[in-house]
Amino acid sequence: MKRNLGVDLHVLTARLDRAADRILRAEHNISYSRFLALTLVGRLGISTQRALAECLGVTEPSVSRMTGVLAADGLLDVQPDPAGGNRRRLSLTDDGKQLVASVQTGFEERLAALAAHSGVPYDQYAEQTSRLLETFERLEQERTK
Repeated sequence: MKRNLGVDLHVLTARLDRAADRILRAEHNISYSRFLALTLVGRLGISTQRALAECLGVTEPSVSRMTGVLAADGLLDVQPDPAGGNRRRLSLTDDGKQLVASVQTGFEERLAALAAHSGVPYDQYAEQTSRLLETFERLEQERTK
């Protein structure tokens, strides 16, 4: 049977997401989707709920609910946008930064071990994945111009 990269990538991502969710809930009492939101806010710097919704591929109301929970947990700071309107600015609290940093290290180690166990060189896999993401983002930007 012929391999289908699109399907294989989807299945791999879904399995990694479920495994990450199990690990994070057990070890840090946070869901993977909330951890991912914190990671993206940290990567994007101070951002808006709209930008976060776009990155996560979810609706703004969904992000609004999620950011409310993360703020109540002391991991995210949510402030009105100085430009006005109904927009909210997001930034990680010190606790949020600490959580992202500590979890990220453990995740990278687990992914490196999985890659090593499969015989795939981790550095090469990470480089190729980065190239694919950069190309995808560039093509998306060109398409929207």
